[in-house]
Amino acid sequence: MKYFTYSFIFVVITFLFYKIEIKKTTINKLKDQLEQNNNTIDSLFHEIDTLQWENQIWDFNISQNTTHLLSAIMFVESSYNDSAYNSYEDAVGCLQIRKCMVNDVNRILRRQKSDIRFTYDDRWLRNKSIKMFDIYCKHYGLTTAEQIARCWNGGPRGMQNEMTANYWEKVKNQLDS
Repeated sequence: MKYFTYSFIFVVITFLFYKIEIKKTTINKLKDQLEQNNNTIDSLFHEIDTLQWENQIWDFNISQNTTHLLSAIMFVESSYNDSAYNSYEDAVGCLQIRKCMVNDVNRILRRQKSDIRFTYDDRWLRNKSIKMFDIYCKHYGLTTAEQIARCWNGGPRGMQNEMTANYWEKVKNQLDS
């Protein structure tokens, strides 16, 4: 009888451990599925953020009438040439972005706790250049055409720099043409 009791207890304990292992396996499978779903959700959120961001760029441009301003700045900077390169300033692309601008935009994005970062090679891509332009203008609260143009040319304190007045005249002439 003692042997039977011990055998029964052993079988019950073994059965319980087996059930626990099955539940652990199930839990691990569910965790893996959840992680995959979270990655998919994160990817979808990133895609939605990107689409909203691109939409905001164009909404901002339309409501602030800066589409024409952006076009004028591109013309003054590079004559719309995405391959433009100024070796003296290491300014690149249609908006003639320098490395310090990429660094500043990435600093802004870090402060905003964004996962988005730009590389120096992104300066050659028009859509990414426009995104950097938009981030820069929004961060520094640039709203008028003159502020946007002069601060794009002379940095955040471009309005105080008399050297940017000539740049503004070029952009303004392009706007008026």
